[in-house]
Amino acid sequence: MADPGRVPRHVHPTQDDPVVAALSEGVGGPVGPRAARSRWWSPTAVVLLLAALTFALGTLQKAPCASDAWADGQTRYSAMCYSDLPYLYTGRGFVEHEWPYSDDAGVRDRFEAMEYPVGISYWAWASSWATHAVVGFPDLAPRYATPADELFGQPEVAREVVLFTAVNAFGLALLTLGAAWFLTRANPGRPWDAAVFAASPTLALTGLINWDLLAVALVAAALWSWSRGRPLLTGVLLGLGTAAKLYPGLLLGPVLVLLVRARRWREAGLVVAGAAGAWLLANAPAYLTGPEAWGVFWGFNAERGADLGSVWTMVSQVGDVTFSAGTINLVSQGFLVVWCLGVAALGLLAPSPPRLAQLGLLVVVGFLLVNKVYSPQYVLWLLPLAALARPRWRDQVVWQAGEVFYFAVVWWYLGGYLRPGAAGEGEAYDAPVYWLGIVLRMLCELYLAAVVVRDVWRPDRDPVARTEPLTLPVRSQSTSTRSNDVVV
Repeated sequence: MADPGRVPRHVHPTQDDPVVAALSEGVGGPVGPRAARSRWWSPTAVVLLLAALTFALGTLQKAPCASDAWADGQTRYSAMCYSDLPYLYTGRGFVEHEWPYSDDAGVRDRFEAMEYPVGISYWAWASSWATHAVVGFPDLAPRYATPADELFGQPEVAREVVLFTAVNAFGLALLTLGAAWFLTRANPGRPWDAAVFAASPTLALTGLINWDLLAVALVAAALWSWSRGRPLLTGVLLGLGTAAKLYPGLLLGPVLVLLVRARRWREAGLVVAGAAGAWLLANAPAYLTGPEAWGVFWGFNAERGADLGSVWTMVSQVGDVTFSAGTINLVSQGFLVVWCLGVAALGLLAPSPPRLAQLGLLVVVGFLLVNKVYSPQYVLWLLPLAALARPRWRDQVVWQAGEVFYFAVVWWYLGGYLRPGAAGEGEAYDAPVYWLGIVLRMLCELYLAAVVVRDVWRPDRDPVARTEPLTLPVRSQSTSTRSNDVVV
């Protein structure tokens, strides 16, 4: 009889993934049963090293912009090293270490309020504190009366901009390592699946564009918590993730579908209570100190029209039509409701209980297909879900190839390089290659979603289902043993 506390044997990718197995032929072939085991080079250690190297390469990729503190408007597009962080440092008042939710008229006259959820705003404010701890906190020097749009590019500010970005790079690197660690622990028998996240080219290219990795790390932690049968903690982590970026809140639907399917009403209540409580507590400091500044995020997203990389922008340019924000809101929300109902039906009717990562990926893909904007870093939202939902390198390469092409096309478009004639940054313009990038990105996301749907409906095609039991999480009654009945 098997020991219930024993950790499942690790499924090695050279024995599990046809692509990795074929590539391994050049270095001796798939690992054998008598292969030496290193105490140090465990799957977790290798995955963490891969994540560190990938993020380091991504930081190096931003070097052309960092060399002049992001002051060259064309280099950020020609070298594809753009990042929001330097511009928000001066444009949102962090250069003067202003609290992002100050409703003080003097502050708001000079600096725009943060258009991001509170978690990102707190992180940026804490990063500015660390920056000023090195360069000195703001005083009454004349530059602090300078309009915000004139601060960027000043020599004395340039050093702060680079340091602020470096501080954030360090913090985001830690978040990346944390996400990778949680993913290796989410399915004890398949820690190598996390390598899909750790070695992703899209992680390197987009990790430093904005602060999305904060929400990504919380989603990875929620996937781990769910696999350990901790519904309250799962809800808390998803609530905190939603306070950093709204998309983690979409995962509450798949969680509830799985719990309803198992008729586990108490756990469903715990998840909802944990998520709501964590979100409210996270938002309380911002709302209590500056309700108007807190409301900017909600107003900005409600009134926002078709924007970068979205299907709405493409259709607007191709058809020479204009969609109002209200029309986009109505159609996109209606589409998402229908899409989510379809995902819920799939989760309830599937032959075996799906995994949270599978249903979560499908819901997020539906959101990204019709969202008003598709910033290049949004690919990070899918990474931890894709790593656990479909750990097959062939499918990951197909999907990420589309994302990488879109990444390149966006910067070419913004830099004006797709415009006939001289290159130069300008207003929106018709660019068939840009449209191709949007369509290809969407098709690759739909391909990944289609493969996951097939796996859910036909578990015999699911690589994870063939190595792990598909049951709902049951938390071990003893802290000294681990349950192998996980769903991720």
